[in-house]
Amino acid sequence: MDIKVLKTVRFERYLFGILMAISMVWLAELSGEKEIIFPEICALTIGAWVSEQLPWSVNKRRIFLLMSAAAWFGVLVVRYCHCPLIFQVCLCFAFSGLILTVCKTNFVPIISACILPVYLKTTSFIYPIAVMTMALIIILAQWIMEKNHFRPVNKFVPCNFDLKKQSIKWIKLLVVFGLIALIPFKTHQIYFLAPPLIVMFTELSNPKSPARKKPAYIAGLMTFSAFIGSMFRLLFNIYLGMSLSLCTALACVVLFIALNRVKINFPPAGAVLLIPMILDKNLLLRFPIEVFVGSVILSCVAMILFNETTTSTQNL
Repeated sequence: MDIKVLKTVRFERYLFGILMAISMVWLAELSGEKEIIFPEICALTIGAWVSEQLPWSVNKRRIFLLMSAAAWFGVLVVRYCHCPLIFQVCLCFAFSGLILTVCKTNFVPIISACILPVYLKTTSFIYPIAVMTMALIIILAQWIMEKNHFRPVNKFVPCNFDLKKQSIKWIKLLVVFGLIALIPFKTHQIYFLAPPLIVMFTELSNPKSPARKKPAYIAGLMTFSAFIGSMFRLLFNIYLGMSLSLCTALACVVLFIALNRVKINFPPAGAVLLIPMILDKNLLLRFPIEVFVGSVILSCVAMILFNETTTSTQNL
């Protein structure tokens, strides 16, 4: 389909993304089940709906299966693996790397889906059920958009991994992440490594990722998203008493305008935007600062330690 035509319907795709986020938060408010709010859903709508080119080598079946497996694993770790938080997170990180490698895909948003319930200490099965339901909605809407020419059909090409090199790379990622996480987890400042930042770190560790061309922009975009999400929650939801769903809608509008202006559709920015919607209000003022520091450190480490000369050139 002609790219000019696609650009004329980008507004509709942004609108669908905003409606998806509103519906999720509204349902959580209505039911009183906070576990329904899944911040990564905004990242998925940016990648699967807004972007003309799908940013991951993944098909619809893998989106559903991988998101489901990651969400269930994260909750099961919280329920049955009674070990320090840093070990639970590293276990989820390792599991995500394993299934990504086995399924020959670089669909890294599953890392956030797996780790988030550990951060929130979620034991309710409502979380994985909500993730599965929203994943189905995402792929169904994507299919409808493709059929009606709202977005192009992206052909799935499995990542051609060298199993040995890929395993070494994930071990290196796990070790580096574990070392970086020691201080934040020891001091209980875990949102210096918020789940979407871990996704960002993994993405930037791929030498062939387009995001590596503008690491400063990526860190700035993550910080901007955290700031908008936190300030809008404080101003509109807490101080003015507006509904959380309306606050979410306004935040999404601002983010999507920013993404359209800078021409960078980086899905983890959408997930960072929605994290403040599930945080304790006492954490909101410092969350953007934590994201800024974490994104700068993680992006620098990824750019230095994971490049063409220090890691394999295989896609993540």
